[in-house]
Amino acid sequence: MSDVPVAVRARGAAFDPACTRCPRLAEYLEQQRSEHSGYFNAPVPAFGDPAPRLLIVGLAPGRHGANASGRPFTGDFAGFLLYRTLFELDLSTKPESVSADDDLKLLGCRITNAVKCLPPQNKPTTLEVQTCNDYLREELAQLPSGAVIFALGGIAHRAVLRTSGVRLREYPFGHGLVHELPGPRTLVDSYHCSRYNTQTGRLTSVMFAEAVALAKSLAAASP
Repeated sequence: MSDVPVAVRARGAAFDPACTRCPRLAEYLEQQRSEHSGYFNAPVPAFGDPAPRLLIVGLAPGRHGANASGRPFTGDFAGFLLYRTLFELDLSTKPESVSADDDLKLLGCRITNAVKCLPPQNKPTTLEVQTCNDYLREELAQLPSGAVIFALGGIAHRAVLRTSGVRLREYPFGHGLVHELPGPRTLVDSYHCSRYNTQTGRLTSVMFAEAVALAKSLAAASP
């Protein structure tokens, strides 16, 4: 029997746990397996409700976060703010994601990344984002009509737009902006909940909570 979780297999082409389509990323993961043999060190699957009204799209797994744990935003600073906010808005059963095998559950939402593999210095190339966009496109295709997509940062924002075949310049990125996409789907933007953004004050916990609450309310209001 395959050791790929059933929930991952059920999503078919939306995720390939053995993907090596990006040579630089595949090589970097191989290096991580040597340096951190106890880490997950593989493409990180999405986590949460299999048919969400709200899909959260991040950038890529963090080296000592999702790449270590195997769950998006688990084990790094950005995840602390994200999961605490989801819990406070009744979108998660716990305020902290500890590991991929804890009993935390997301309620009506799901978390994925624009790039499924750890990139060096947390900076995927444009080609790597575009290559992984095939998987994101399939994930979005499985969303129910009227679902809301919550993009964390400009790279995730543009990755979502590419899946919709729209002109990027017609949908500018900005914290709290709302865009109506074909599908129909709604895209809500937020600054990424990274340590840098929060420590510099570009993103406060209040700003972030308001943006997530907006996305949640739009998802709830959608027929």
